[in-house]
Amino acid sequence: MKRRIAVTERKKAELDSLALQVLDAQQEVDQFQSIVDGLTAKLATFQGYLSYAETNRTNALNNLNLVNQVVQNYLDLMNNSSTAFYGIADAGKWSRTLSMQISRVMNKLIYSSEVINRLAALVIRKKALNPLISDELVSVLNTAGTDANNAVALTLVALQSVYASQASNTESEAAAALEYYEAMNVYEFIAGTNAVVIDASTQKPDCLQKLLSDAYKNAVEYYNEMYTACQNISEDLNNAQQSLSEAQISLQSLQLGLAAGNAAALAS
Repeated sequence: MKRRIAVTERKKAELDSLALQVLDAQQEVDQFQSIVDGLTAKLATFQGYLSYAETNRTNALNNLNLVNQVVQNYLDLMNNSSTAFYGIADAGKWSRTLSMQISRVMNKLIYSSEVINRLAALVIRKKALNPLISDELVSVLNTAGTDANNAVALTLVALQSVYASQASNTESEAAAALEYYEAMNVYEFIAGTNAVVIDASTQKPDCLQKLLSDAYKNAVEYYNEMYTACQNISEDLNNAQQSLSEAQISLQSLQLGLAAGNAAALAS
């Protein structure tokens, strides 16, 4: 009788120990599930940032291509009008004034866009470390950056329209010399160097072409940062999901062992 009681107590102790293991395993599963849920949400957020970064990169490239085309257009215009005579001073003065006004506005827009994009990148990096930073703030900055880029594109179109107006003046032989002069002024503002002696080493650092080139480089850098972040988060998520799967298998095994032990205890 005593031996049977001893066996029963030993089985009970084994079942109690197994039950504790099940509880520990369940806690581990819950912890890994929490990690997986958190990383899943984080990945979704950064995928949104990556999508914005891709759009911003595309817009920046389009702006750079457009300004490069404008530069080439002004070079073509100067070449076409270089052999013609000076004329139509009023038309030239209007074109110069309008071009410079648009150029000044463009300069301010580029600067504002850069400030907004850098601020957005800074906030996003801070948010990666501090999730308490408002998603609305990030969204507002992203929207502001997109609006600024769109404004740059529209102003470039306006500048292109000025070019078209100036190009039409080449039909008049008397205006050709003035067109050449005005086209060179605009070219120097956009490209930051004299068209007669093109030397990248003499390019002004704040010229429109340089600003848009820097904007594109920054957009590419920001995209690469977001892409890398998404890759790292995805890797962490895959590892966490694997750990969760292993923990679930271990829990299931312990639960089956406990169920079998309880059944055996009841049958004895």
